[in-house]
Amino acid sequence: MSHTTTDEPVRRASGATVPVLAFAGIVVAVMQTLLVPVIKDLPRLLDTTPSNATWVLTSTLLSGAVATPIMGRLGDLFGKRRMLIVSLSVMVVGALVSAFTDALVPMIVGRTLQGFAMGAIPLGIGLMRDMLPRERLGSAMALMSSSIGVGGGLALPAAALVAQHSDWHSLFYGAAGLGVLSIALTLLVVPESPLRAKGSFDLPGALGLTAGLILFLLPITKGSDWGWSSPTTLGLFAAAVVVLLLWGLMELRVAAPLVDLRTTARREVLLTNLASIMVGVSFYVISLVLPQLLQLPSETGYGLGRSMVVAGLCVAPLGLTMMFTAPVYARLSARYGPRTTLIAGLVIIGTGYAGGLGLMNAAWQTVVTSVLIGAGIGLAYSSLPALIIGAVPASETGAANGLNTLMRSIGTSVSSAVIGMVLANTANDVGGVAVPTMHGFRVSFLIATAAVAAGLALAFFLPRRSPAAVTQLRASSEEDANLARAEQALAGAGEPPHGFRGRVLAADGAPVARAKVTLIDRHGRQAGATLSAGDGSYTLAVPAGGPYVLAARATGHAPLAHAATHGGDRPVDLDLSLPGGTAVPA
Repeated sequence: MSHTTTDEPVRRASGATVPVLAFAGIVVAVMQTLLVPVIKDLPRLLDTTPSNATWVLTSTLLSGAVATPIMGRLGDLFGKRRMLIVSLSVMVVGALVSAFTDALVPMIVGRTLQGFAMGAIPLGIGLMRDMLPRERLGSAMALMSSSIGVGGGLALPAAALVAQHSDWHSLFYGAAGLGVLSIALTLLVVPESPLRAKGSFDLPGALGLTAGLILFLLPITKGSDWGWSSPTTLGLFAAAVVVLLLWGLMELRVAAPLVDLRTTARREVLLTNLASIMVGVSFYVISLVLPQLLQLPSETGYGLGRSMVVAGLCVAPLGLTMMFTAPVYARLSARYGPRTTLIAGLVIIGTGYAGGLGLMNAAWQTVVTSVLIGAGIGLAYSSLPALIIGAVPASETGAANGLNTLMRSIGTSVSSAVIGMVLANTANDVGGVAVPTMHGFRVSFLIATAAVAAGLALAFFLPRRSPAAVTQLRASSEEDANLARAEQALAGAGEPPHGFRGRVLAADGAPVARAKVTLIDRHGRQAGATLSAGDGSYTLAVPAGGPYVLAARATGHAPLAHAATHGGDRPVDLDLSLPGGTAVPA
């Protein structure tokens, strides 16, 4: 798999690019919790059984899990902005399908299409990685990564307000409107990334991963209804193991796989993905427990007797705190690195859940718990894309972040199933109605605390960075780290004995200062980067002879990508002319 740039002019990212991409992430994340305020009423609203009604939520989780790695890879191949618009368009169609029906099957179809939009999260992160300067990238990725929780948290009070005072179908009309607005903003503001991965889409790999994920996630989400020891549940788990093993063997033999398992098996990538599952588990527990505690009648002795809207407002700080944590993360990560920030986030989450065990007696206490856990989840979620991007080649950022988002989805699915089972098994039967107990709430918080402890153990085993690698963490990307090292080398060393050298020139022949020149090897990995000097001159060392691509870009000029071969025995003189699309031998 190789990675290159196009010769086509692209718009540079404006100051509005990050907010627009984050807004898209929030919009698609809303789909995960859109129906939480009306969960208990779905059987009546759809004229079906409670077990069938759960498919309205399950279908969204399943399609979201499947879409994230697939859309990430399609974005790497065909354009991340293009696939982002496709994801949002599918979501709008799904919202309209759900808005016009009261029947179960069309509702499930619409909800499946809405969940498909979760692929927008890794696509947005990939766009930021490709276009933003390093000084903006850390906080931007943090905000995009946190948008999963921000959208879920903010959707609760908004959906509760709509559901309490209007027809529940208005939820879907509102979601469709947000999707259309996000598409329009993306078309107007967000430029397409010039970076592409070479190769073809691995359709057999996509089908195999889809089958394996459905076989795995289906019994997780339905196990409490079917019975965890039932033949159906155990059979699906066994089938998932077989299918995923066969899929893995097939991916190892494909030249351009959907998921590069060799890269995924790297220590940093593997541990980050496993930690992501634990963060996903901890995030969803509070979303399931606190709204129920707040809405239970005070006559139970522990319920807080609040309305649907008030309950949503008490949980809303969870999402708001995550959103405001993004700039804090950028500063912490720049100084200490994302590994340390992930550990700090997990410690804060654990503290929130441990303290929350004794903070369930008043509405204000639930707000305190939401703020504390939201801050921790914001730091943890923000750290994950930086850890992934720092460990994979540039050509795989979309697919790698898609897989990481999938891990979070698996975490939330596991959390939903386990906490649902705990609350059901600890509930009291009151007049034929299962009423959750305080014991069940506290057991749920203990499970979240255990998940955080497991995530901490995984995070501590992430490799520590040497002083030289701290630069990479501050840049939040492999490309910008190499650039920073190249700038340092230019300041204190002479030109390389073997490599490319020349000048970056404008169309009229004038030198272009501080143009970014990137060297990409035959495997699509970055081999070096530098900035041109005041007279337009640049020098780039090569690790070995062979074919390379030199990509140059500068403010006010179209980008340039030029293929060149280095013999490995002497410097190659090569002038790069912007924006003419040609390279001129010196």
